[in-house]
Amino acid sequence: MDASVGLNSLQTTPVTASDIRQRIWLELQRAPHDRHHEWRTPLLSSVDQQAQPQARMVVLRGVDTLARTFHLYTDSRSPKVAELDDNPSAALTFWSKRLGWQLRVSALATVQRSGSEVDAAWAKMRQSRAAGDYVSLLAPGEVLGDTTTTAEVLADPQPAQQHNLAIINLQVIVIDWLELAPSGHRRATLQADAWQWLVP
Repeated sequence: MDASVGLNSLQTTPVTASDIRQRIWLELQRAPHDRHHEWRTPLLSSVDQQAQPQARMVVLRGVDTLARTFHLYTDSRSPKVAELDDNPSAALTFWSKRLGWQLRVSALATVQRSGSEVDAAWAKMRQSRAAGDYVSLLAPGEVLGDTTTTAEVLADPQPAQQHNLAIINLQVIVIDWLELAPSGHRRATLQADAWQWLVP
């Protein structure tokens, strides 16, 4: 995909399946690097050990358009990691008011807890204000004592080398695209290079 598409072409409404496919991946590629992009914080859904649906907002950290993968950061001790270890089926939901587009992405998740990619991610993250979240003594979702505050938990962190940062890699299986427009709604599914129009 050509990431050098000009601003003029971005301002036009894609018409053909090829145009829409290219625009989808261009917007996804831009989202991790633009704090104001509406697709930077999608909804990640998974299934817990009791077969109950779980959903939460996440930050999109990277998109590989050629491999069709998304990358998220998380605490390796978080409940969603255990959920995805047990059942790797996941879904991401994106909404853009600017585009009038919704994406529902079905994916298979793998959790990467170590390796060069995790080391590189931590090297960047440790310089940010969010670094304390990955070195706290308590795991996400643990109950605080009656007199314990979050600030106190983060004030006595583990050594930096003992971080709990992990990367969730999501391999895209199918994208369900929906456009809501005054001129008429459109919907289609994109699976690899196969495009199929659907009734909205």
